[in-house]
This record gives sequence, structure tokens and C-alpha cells, in this order.
Amino acid sequence: MSNVGPDFEPPQPRRPRRGPLTVALAALVPGALLGWLLYEGVGGSGGPDTAHASAGRAGSRTAAPGDDAKRASPTPTASAAGSGSLKGKVVVIDPGHNPGNFRHTTEINRPVDIGTNEKECDTTGTSTNAGYTEARFTLDVSLRLRTLLERQGATVKLTHDGDSPPWGPCVDERARIGNEAHADAAISVHADGSAEGNRGFHVILPGSVHAGGADTRPIVGPSHDLGVRIAGDYLRETGEAPSNYLGDGTGLVTRTDLGGLNLSTVPKVFLECGNMRDSKDAALLTSGAWRQRAAQGISEGIVSFLRGS
Repeated sequence: MSNVGPDFEPPQPRRPRRGPLTVALAALVPGALLGWLLYEGVGGSGGPDTAHASAGRAGSRTAAPGDDAKRASPTPTASAAGSGSLKGKVVVIDPGHNPGNFRHTTEINRPVDIGTNEKECDTTGTSTNAGYTEARFTLDVSLRLRTLLERQGATVKLTHDGDSPPWGPCVDERARIGNEAHADAAISVHADGSAEGNRGFHVILPGSVHAGGADTRPIVGPSHDLGVRIAGDYLRETGEAPSNYLGDGTGLVTRTDLGGLNLSTVPKVFLECGNMRDSKDAALLTSGAWRQRAAQGISEGIVSFLRGS
């Protein structure tokens, strides 16, 4: 098995054209299935708590986590923006997993309380068949996303930057970081590890949980709004279809078993950007140009939510 280098750039599929009807419908998720069907007709498709439907795990990691986005954005975890339309707004970005988790299996396997039950602190995440890890992918997209949101004036905090902390943080701490920042919006960035042929993205929304230290009831509504907006803009920017194996074609899934959502007191969603174990999705996820479009789509959804427009 070969490792994919940090700047791996396979030939880029030609980005499909979209008519005005497509763009309008894509923004109206949860009618995502209808929007996708019309999108197909107009232009065709493009080309731990773990939130994964099937946990394909990466076996080893030899490459450093320094993707091109990190080299371009060396500032660590928190940064305050200046002027812009989102001045005064706080966004917490949670890059799923951590490149260092492979070296700290004892630490990440310890159980933590997620309100409804206990789960492992974190997991290593999945990878493409060629060895490009989910942890590297999520960090790369998150750094690109931070840059875009800061340009809009937001104050952005990451739960980790790939170097600090050296593993984790645990899922309960990831939620706590967003809570203590009083985030106006929070997102956990992931990629799935399902079977070949399972394609597309899905946004995971918090279900209503009131158990132990978890009470999501105040955030269920605003989190749904945040997720719907992200799904619509992500579809429009990336051309990636809503998942064909979860969410009944809407790109939206509700779960009550994820500590990062259960313990959140601020509007928060998870985004599974695509399936790393599917060869067609993997070709997108390993493209720096495509990851930039993914970050753009996520950013636009968050900006729309924060502006309330």
C-alpha cells in the first residue's frame, strides 16, 4: 500500500455546469433529493465518536500531517478576526480525529461519558485505500475553512491543529471547547469509511437528548438550520451528491450517539464530506483543489446561518 503525499493532485474532473434552477434548489435543502435530481438533469455529477457508517480504519501512518493548507496557515488553534460581516461571531471548527492518535491508542481508547452512555475518547479514523488518512483530510479542510471564515471577520477556534494536543482531544473535550467559546456555530469535519459504491456526503444533526450531562433540546432547532444551510452550499460548491446510503437522499442524518453533539450547548453539526473507501469519492477527497471547494461550501453555509439570511 502506497502513501499519498501531502500535495497529491490526481487529474481533476471537469466541474459540471449548473443552471440557475439547480443553484436555487440546492440551497433549499432538506429538499436535497429533489435538488440533486434536477442537478443531475442539468449538469451531471462531479466526476469518535466516529460518525462513520462503517469504520474502515487506517492501519498505519508514516507521512507527516503538514498538508499544503497547514503550511499556508501556520497559526495555531485560536485566532481573532478584525472587521467583516461576521465581526463578533465565534466559530469553532473540530477537525475529526488527530494525526497523532495512531501513537496514543491507550489514551484514545479510554471511555468518556457522553450523557447517554460511555464511548471511547477518540478513534484513529479511516483512510483511503492508498493510505491518505481521515485525520490529515479533516485538518486540511479545517485550516482552509478557518482562513475563509476569518476573511469574513469571524473569530475562529480549532479544537486541535494536528500538533497540539498530540492526540485527541477526547470527544467530551471537543464539545467543551465549543461550549466554553460560546460559539455561534460549531462544525466537526469528517470523512466516512463505508463500502465501495457508497458515495456522497451527509450532515449529522443532533437528536433530542436529555440524559446525564447531555441536554441537546435547546440546540436541536438551530443545529438543524445550520446543517441544512451547509448541506445546500456544500452540494452547490462541490458537486458531491447527498449520500446514497444514508439519509434517504436528503444528505441529512439525525443521531443521538455522538458525544461531540450530545454534550454541545451551542449549534453544532458533523459533516461527513464523502466516503474515503470509495474510489471515486477518494479521488475527490485527495485533491487539494476539491478540498478548497469543500471548505468554500462549508464556509458559505456557516456564513448564511450566522447572518440569518
